[in-house]
Amino acid sequence: MNEKELPKINSEVLIEKKLSLLQKGESYIKKLGPGIITGAADDDPSGIATYSQTGAQYGTGLLWLAAWTFPLMAMVQEMCARISLVTGRGLAANIKYSYSKKVLYLCTALLFVANTLNIGADLGAMAKAIQLISPSIPFSFLVIFIGITGLLMEIFVPYKKYAKYLKWLVITLFSYVITGLMINMDWSLLLHDGLIPQITFSKTQILLITGILGTTISPYLFFWQTSQEVEEQIAEGKTTAHSRRGTNIAEIKSMRIDVWSGMFLSNLVMFFIVAVCANTLFLNGITDIGTASDAAAALKPFAGQFATLLFTIGIIGTGLLAIPVLAGSTSYAISESFGWKEGLYRKLNEARSFYAVIIVSILIGIIINFLGINPIKALIYSAIANGIVAPVIIVCIVHISSNHKIMGHFKNSKFTNIVGWLIATIMGITAIAAIYSLF
Repeated sequence: MNEKELPKINSEVLIEKKLSLLQKGESYIKKLGPGIITGAADDDPSGIATYSQTGAQYGTGLLWLAAWTFPLMAMVQEMCARISLVTGRGLAANIKYSYSKKVLYLCTALLFVANTLNIGADLGAMAKAIQLISPSIPFSFLVIFIGITGLLMEIFVPYKKYAKYLKWLVITLFSYVITGLMINMDWSLLLHDGLIPQITFSKTQILLITGILGTTISPYLFFWQTSQEVEEQIAEGKTTAHSRRGTNIAEIKSMRIDVWSGMFLSNLVMFFIVAVCANTLFLNGITDIGTASDAAAALKPFAGQFATLLFTIGIIGTGLLAIPVLAGSTSYAISESFGWKEGLYRKLNEARSFYAVIIVSILIGIIINFLGINPIKALIYSAIANGIVAPVIIVCIVHISSNHKIMGHFKNSKFTNIVGWLIATIMGITAIAAIYSLF
């Protein structure tokens, strides 16, 4: 081999390595589906408002919640997805077959209340965010337009296309990461406060922690995750419950990559929102943030016009992603509870009751914005409703996913069970503390 041939060989090796990386990247992206959409929907405008308020009021003091809640929410969502892959049914249907109907009806009623309040808060936040860009557009018009447009999309766009749209909206979450990288932050402090827990047990802090837990480990994500796993199987041609029943190790591995990627993205965004607000608003004495759009507007003097624009785009994008997830998860839960035909893959005339729940949820969400309800109170009540129902549903999830008769070889490990019961306990304690602190 002469020296002239060496550059050619090195070039071929480099090309092969690049192709291999591209193939791995393509394979990874193909594995992303319900998990990445669920994780992104977790950072809805209501969640953004909660994270913004956390950073503005406590600086980086509660930043550790981003890291510590990540494995907890990922393990719960993984259990949900695994239940769906093994049984071929959604979460509500599995609860219905395993428990008293009273438990199921209580869970779905609280879910409906919490999700509807969330939809109302999200619609208002999106309208306010758009007004930051175009102040001349009336708030009432924007709320109605966004709500009705999202409703029509969810009803009339075929599921395969709709799922692709939702997946593309995930990109808007990176606006918060970019915003964080644009401003000067003390990364050694962020690393320290992001890992070491700090808590004062004050009334305000308890409510904020409850809100954070309620918007990260949230019931609507449980129901959406399981139902979307079913939708994915139906899209692959498994149209009957019998054909969907059972799974394999390859499917479980793909699901785990999807779920953990989605939850990581969700908490990464939470980390950057808290960090950005801590390093701009908190440091400049702005500690009272009512909505996500308030946070975006308040950033302008300290982070610049472009950072505010990115923050605003994130609010709009995550709202467009979260509202159909909120309405859809409510409808899946109620439809499975009563045995109605359900699924976004079905047409309107094939699942009228299923789509009726979606319609009612979004219409009530629109109306909420004209009742003069304080957005902070709406967020608090929504978080408390989530906090009350979440421990009950998590107990059901852990019990079902650890049942050998239901799950077979894919039941929970001992470690997963311990973590699952720990999560249920933590959520229960914070819910009780939040209710107590209100009186």
